[in-house]
Amino acid sequence: MSDPMDPIKKLGEQSMQRDRQLNFKMPKVLEAKDVSSLSVRNYQFADYQYEVIMKSINEFEATLDDNLEVAVQLAAFGQSIVLQVSSIGYSNPSLIHFYGYVNGTKSELIQHVSQLSFLLTTVPKSNPNEPAKRIGFVIGEKDD
Repeated sequence: MSDPMDPIKKLGEQSMQRDRQLNFKMPKVLEAKDVSSLSVRNYQFADYQYEVIMKSINEFEATLDDNLEVAVQLAAFGQSIVLQVSSIGYSNPSLIHFYGYVNGTKSELIQHVSQLSFLLTTVPKSNPNEPAKRIGFVIGEKDD
């Protein structure tokens, strides 16, 4: 009794023989270990938006004299609010956190990346006897 797979095997062998005669080489296929080091960046995530904001604020701060600090002016709920920013953080995938003071009251603004819209402005430094405060940024965390 003959093997029902014989015709298929013969076709496969003939195809391999023809490929050898034509000197055909299969393209290199990446194995999982070859692609594991590749990193895909999502530019819509909060970490990237945070980096853009950080760069803009650092450039803005570099133009200030020693008597001014950065503030963010926001328009919301029919009001204009000035947040004197002390630090900024993010939560992926979509939130930016602004920490600081509104009229001397500790405050935090949580903003979705799709709704980021604010005016960088200046306010006189909060304590005339101390150096002007600059915004703190923390990128990544070290593992101990």
